Amino acid sequence: MATRVLRARGAAAAAASGLLRPAAPGSPLPGLRSMTSSNNRPREDSWLKSLFVRKVDPRKDAHSNLLAKRETSSLYKLQFHNVKPECLDSYNKICQEVLPKIHEDKHYPCTLVGTWNTWYGEQDQAVHLWRYEGGYPALTEVMSKLRENQEFVNFRKARSNMLLSRRNQLLLEFSFWNEPVPRSGPNIYELRSYQLRPGTMIEWGNYWARAIRFRQDSNEAVGGFFSQIGQLYMVHHLWAYKNLQSREDIRNAAWHKHGWEELVYYTVPLIQEMESRIMIPLKTSPLQ
Repeated sequence: MATRVLRARGAAAAAASGLLRPAAPGSPLPGLRSMTSSNNRPREDSWLKSLFVRKVDPRKDAHSNLLAKRETSSLYKLQFHNVKPECLDSYNKICQEVLPKIHEDKHYPCTLVGTWNTWYGEQDQAVHLWRYEGGYPALTEVMSKLRENQEFVNFRKARSNMLLSRRNQLLLEFSFWNEPVPRSGPNIYELRSYQLRPGTMIEWGNYWARAIRFRQDSNEAVGGFFSQIGQLYMVHHLWAYKNLQSREDIRNAAWHKHGWEELVYYTVPLIQEMESRIMIPLKTSPLQ
């Protein structure tokens, strides 16, 4: 009885989030799309699948060491700037003039991964994603040098008059995700942000190590990250699409792949909150 209640609660949470589709008439879990056949399969089937997926043991090491890419030591910074509506054009202009100079300067061990304006979601918002090659020492070096860079100091002073608020997070990259690399456009980008329940990051990583293979057919997967400083237990998935209709088509196609709905079913209960932003890249963004 307890198992049935837990499954029903999971299905209700999934339906509320919009991730699951209505089930066919007669399904014992309305709101769970065609999950009856998946749930009726012997548990041994899921156990056998897990043998072919790299799983991590949360007891042996810090979560960041288990989930992040070991072959690199890159650290990412994600910035959210809420801009005064009347200042957005001026803000974009000075960002496009100054930020690429930092990115191109070989003395700064950092890379501008992408810079966008939010189109749908929180309005009058700018989003910037930076990569620091060398981790925390590289971040410290860049911040120290920027304090001595008079052009950047003037840029920050002018920018501060245009902002309502700002916040940032330091992130690591999931080992099983693509590394974000420059791409030609035009594209729209979706940043899907998940606030997980504390203690569930390892579980999320184990499920998405399998789930990501369902979302590679159209080259839509750009990058996947989890927070280290700032709001904790945050996950960000960055996707690229040609337009909103292609986004709809690609996401719908995933539901026709065997195993996708099962992974969604088990990851939805790990989420406390989730948010989607549709973003348009600025002209100087390496991700177009």
